[in-house]
Amino acid sequence: MATAASFDITSGVDLQEVDNAVNQARKEVAQRYDFKGSRAAIDLDRAANTITLTADDDFKMHALWEILQGRLVRRGVPTKNMTPGDIERAANDTVRRVIALQQGIPSEAAREIVKFLKDRKLKKVQAAIQADQVRVSSVSKDDLQEAIRVLREHDFGVALQFGNYRG
Repeated sequence: MATAASFDITSGVDLQEVDNAVNQARKEVAQRYDFKGSRAAIDLDRAANTITLTADDDFKMHALWEILQGRLVRRGVPTKNMTPGDIERAANDTVRRVIALQQGIPSEAAREIVKFLKDRKLKKVQAAIQADQVRVSSVSKDDLQEAIRVLREHDFGVALQFGNYRG
């Protein structure tokens, strides 16, 4: 009997790369002419997995968000795993926006992935939710490669990473 091969589907952001992108964005904001004398700030909270943006008004908030997104993309951080909150009023006539960083696959997306693989009717491919990841297993390595291919073609709302391949 053949042994089952498997791989894990995970989702997350590398916090060190996020920290590097935040530091680069801070340097750019400090050098830009349109931010001279303004109260623009970008703060990363590693414990809460959030980034807090603070700016003088909505226009500067949007510019700050664009700078941060550009730096994150250049560093290879998936922006799909970021959930920007609403722009809210803060102290001293400033505005604040909290961006949540998604670590792990949310349960709704995990159920959608399992249902998607079952609907594809791939031969002998089993998917199981394990905490914040999904394990996909099959006897055939070719079927697993086909599963990865069809998962990459579909958008589940989070950036998927495929790893821990055991064959």
